[in-house]
Amino acid sequence: MSKMMFKALLLMPALLGAMFASSGAIAAESTVADLTTEATNQTGVQSIGLTEIEPTVTLPEFEEGAMLYETAKPNAQAITPELATEGLSAPSSTDVASLDQILEYGSENQGTGGLAQVTSVTEFSDVSPDDWAYEALSFLANSETEGGLDCLEGYPDGTFKGGRAMTRYEFAAGLASCLDALTGRLSSLDPDALARIEALQQEFAAELATLKGRVDALEAAVTELQENQFSTTTKLFGETIFSIADIFGDAVDDANNTVFQARVRLSFNTSFTGEDLLNTRLQYSNIEFFNAGENDAFPTSLSDGSVVPMVGFPDPYTRETSLYYQFGTSPVIVNRLFYAFPVGALRVTLGATGTGISDIVSTISPIDAGGYGSISFLSYNPIYDAGSTGTGLGLTYDFNDSLQLAAGYLTGVGSDPSPGFGLFNGGYSLFGQLTYRPGDLSIGLMYLNAYTNFESSFLPAAVSNQYGITINYALTDAINIGGWFNYEDGILIDSADYRSVAYAGYLAINDLGGTNNQLILAAGVPPRISDYEIGDTRIGAFIDDAAFSAELSYRINFSDNISLTPGVIWTTDPGNNNSNKDTFLGVLRTTFYF
Repeated sequence: MSKMMFKALLLMPALLGAMFASSGAIAAESTVADLTTEATNQTGVQSIGLTEIEPTVTLPEFEEGAMLYETAKPNAQAITPELATEGLSAPSSTDVASLDQILEYGSENQGTGGLAQVTSVTEFSDVSPDDWAYEALSFLANSETEGGLDCLEGYPDGTFKGGRAMTRYEFAAGLASCLDALTGRLSSLDPDALARIEALQQEFAAELATLKGRVDALEAAVTELQENQFSTTTKLFGETIFSIADIFGDAVDDANNTVFQARVRLSFNTSFTGEDLLNTRLQYSNIEFFNAGENDAFPTSLSDGSVVPMVGFPDPYTRETSLYYQFGTSPVIVNRLFYAFPVGALRVTLGATGTGISDIVSTISPIDAGGYGSISFLSYNPIYDAGSTGTGLGLTYDFNDSLQLAAGYLTGVGSDPSPGFGLFNGGYSLFGQLTYRPGDLSIGLMYLNAYTNFESSFLPAAVSNQYGITINYALTDAINIGGWFNYEDGILIDSADYRSVAYAGYLAINDLGGTNNQLILAAGVPPRISDYEIGDTRIGAFIDDAAFSAELSYRINFSDNISLTPGVIWTTDPGNNNSNKDTFLGVLRTTFYF
């Protein structure tokens, strides 16, 4: 116990100090650009599926969330997958409007499809004869009208936009065009008209010069981007996690040490039509699981020799005593590859490898993201991790902006032609989800039928039916509450029947102590076997035991690209074994987005 107390004294000041003392200068200066997409997508890729709710905090998401395809939406009630903007900061709407307007004027008369000068006011789709300024516009547009000037221009989309305010730059551009049209006609103008024209030239000389300079600079920038762009169809998004962590407790102290681990993900999001998405993700990880020490890390058989099914991923003890992003080590591999495209209101996803249920449907939870959300598995329903993942087909259909129905079939052995494997002869997951979002409330009803072939592990095959519900409610722009429940009814073929339950709730408070900071409180019961029967005999042992986990974490955003999250996960009776001793998992997670 003394070692645990010593480690806690070393680590907890950093955790608590970063959580509460940093809300001053550091937190106050942190800002995160609104990546509102979904695009997300500022990448020019259109969002798909149900209409997205504007996120309160928008970092780049990258985690297991439904087709967010690496777009961060910590507080959004995401209902459907989105095509991603992936971590690019967005200019303000005012900046975008001004740049667009300058580009529109600058492109006119350059063979780029601009409207240029019109010869008749009837060429404007948004101008009608009953408009109060119709005669004035006609006078400016048509030189054949008595006294007409033939110097009126509009926007490239064929509109005049007479109902909106113009900037001085817009007026200067229009004036310059009009003056050009009058060149050669000055001798026919009376002295008063010439004086007015000269006054206008002098008044807007600065704006005209600035406008020309801006257009020239934009043209140079566009040329530079075109010559050096990575791809015309692909956007790259990266996420790197640095994790300093340790696990404390009487049973685990001597078996573990403080570790510095990392995970890197590079996602290539490719769109060929603006509505489809080819997602290719590379991953590297050296994040190993903590050792069980004196705790019993979930035995696979009871004292009478009967087998206990491995419920959860990779097993209850490991899941309860690990971090969300802690999936073990791996070299640089393609760990996810799928292609999604629309067919009317239907969205089709073809998974080639590493495709999960949450790549097809939303987990509903706004804190379901290992890079910037919750640090524990309490953030989302474990039904999304159950069964097989890898290769398969997913379909989502949007009835309207708030109701979606999804279904899919996945197998983890679809690329193996051996007997007992392949697309339809091995383990699989068949699932469906109804997602309903009336306003600030989001509800997901999930069903999963799974077959798991344990032959390679010398365990009997298992068939299970799982039923899950997830709810999230946005109390305000800054506060989300939610929870989930999961029930599993399974059969170990030729062996036993079992039932498993799991449930949790969470509270997420955004902008606490600084812009885009986030406090998360979560607690619940991880997956546990509630009943295990061989024939008519119910086996008790540790099946009657249940673990309980709780998380406290606080994300601090230093900039658009860096966040720090100190946190702690407390688990009592880990592994659903009352004989096991409590564990405390402390972490400092730093996430880089690029």
